[in-house]
Amino acid sequence: GIEVLPNINIGDTRTPEEIVKEGRELLQEGIEVLLKTPPNIGLRRTLLASRAVLLTAVDLANTFQGRGGRVTQEDIERELPSALRLLFERLGPTYIKLGQFIASSPTLFPAAYVEEFQKCLDSTEKVPFERIKSIVQAELGARRIDDVYSYIEEEPLATASIAQVHAAKLKSTGEDVVIKVQKPGVGDVLGVDLSFLVMATRTIEFLNPELRRLSLGNIAEDIRTTMLDELDFRKEADNIQDFQAFLTASDIDNVVCPFVYRGESSKRLLTMQRLYGRPLTDLEAIASYSANPEETLLNALNTWMASVVACKSFHADVHAGNLLVLENGKVGFIDFGIVGTISPKTWAAVEGLARGLADQDYLVMAEALVQLGATSDEVDTASFAEDLRKLVVKVESLDVDVLLTAEQRVGGETSVSAQVAADDQEVTRILVDLVALGQQYGIKFPRDFGLLLKQVLYFDRYTKLLAPTLEPLNDERLRGSIEALAREGDGGVTDVEAR
Repeated sequence: GIEVLPNINIGDTRTPEEIVKEGRELLQEGIEVLLKTPPNIGLRRTLLASRAVLLTAVDLANTFQGRGGRVTQEDIERELPSALRLLFERLGPTYIKLGQFIASSPTLFPAAYVEEFQKCLDSTEKVPFERIKSIVQAELGARRIDDVYSYIEEEPLATASIAQVHAAKLKSTGEDVVIKVQKPGVGDVLGVDLSFLVMATRTIEFLNPELRRLSLGNIAEDIRTTMLDELDFRKEADNIQDFQAFLTASDIDNVVCPFVYRGESSKRLLTMQRLYGRPLTDLEAIASYSANPEETLLNALNTWMASVVACKSFHADVHAGNLLVLENGKVGFIDFGIVGTISPKTWAAVEGLARGLADQDYLVMAEALVQLGATSDEVDTASFAEDLRKLVVKVESLDVDVLLTAEQRVGGETSVSAQVAADDQEVTRILVDLVALGQQYGIKFPRDFGLLLKQVLYFDRYTKLLAPTLEPLNDERLRGSIEALAREGDGGVTDVEAR
């Protein structure tokens, strides 16, 4: 018999037979991954990884050398998050998306890494227009590209790790649209990288079963599912149309989303109506487009909150760039590539949090969070409530620094845009503080809670900018909505994980 791995880790409770069985399964899975990996991609990724690791190691060595003296363990731990972030950026699309996953998951990853990966740049070199055109043509099938679009602008509106976005015009209707085109080779690279990522976590858990309590394998599978979903633009089209159906069914006419042209969309091509607007934090646009900025903000917040319960998924990336104020004063939600779903347990906790916060009843808030989190310990809710009160006071006392910047528009006009300094980094810091507080009491929060709460904190920042005297949780225009949602939420939320 095979007796290679009977004592892999001290404290391992598995029998030799169980270890051998798991080892064979892992080996078989590894062979399948290798067989599915195209040789050219595997070699290219190996060379890229070697170069990225070498460059990052040199950077780290230069950092330590520049300081002089002996390098301590504390020095290494302090520099490791930034070094890892730089390495991820050099490794390309998969790891940039992985970095963004870390940044959006303070309930799963250490605070230092969550905060550092907020800086992870999803900005890559643009793909030459001729290659973009060839992908569009391939996705259109038998139809010629010139028969579908009157023109496609060569200069992209945006380019990121997975896709490039271009302005265009539909030939059949004359409608201005934007097309989101998947970059060449991205699907193959992500597939290979993610398979190896899952294999790596499976191997780590096999060698050290005690690490299974950290759910590394489940986290890796969640990452793989999330990223592969982003590769299929038909899923984003479904998200947009689900939101549109909700707006129609709810008779909401002051909020819109892009119309999706399904006939001109596919797995790697998404054609959408172009919405002309300015970010929610553009003070000049708000003043000229809306007679009542506070009402505009409440429309966006009410609609988003209702969609959490009424839609199959909620928009999980409501930073200012994805909320546009249109020239007619309506709010436009765009970019539904990142969405979340929420379990009844999480919704009940959020409802308790909102109720407790509105009434300044921190014991209610503490009890809601204890019910939500996974904990094996008895929690001192009174002490937890007092610490929550201190955290809320700290959050409410934070000033939102508004940085006014002049931006030159087409035609020579100048727009004054407000950049909320609190926008991304401060929102993450608040979440990190809450997660750390939970950990002090042995409470671990699920990822869907962190994803949902981050969006709520975004809206809190916008309120401080656009309507500083507004108290949303005590405003009848919003509180009535919360109570209605609580009634709907009793049976209206699907019990699935955030994705």
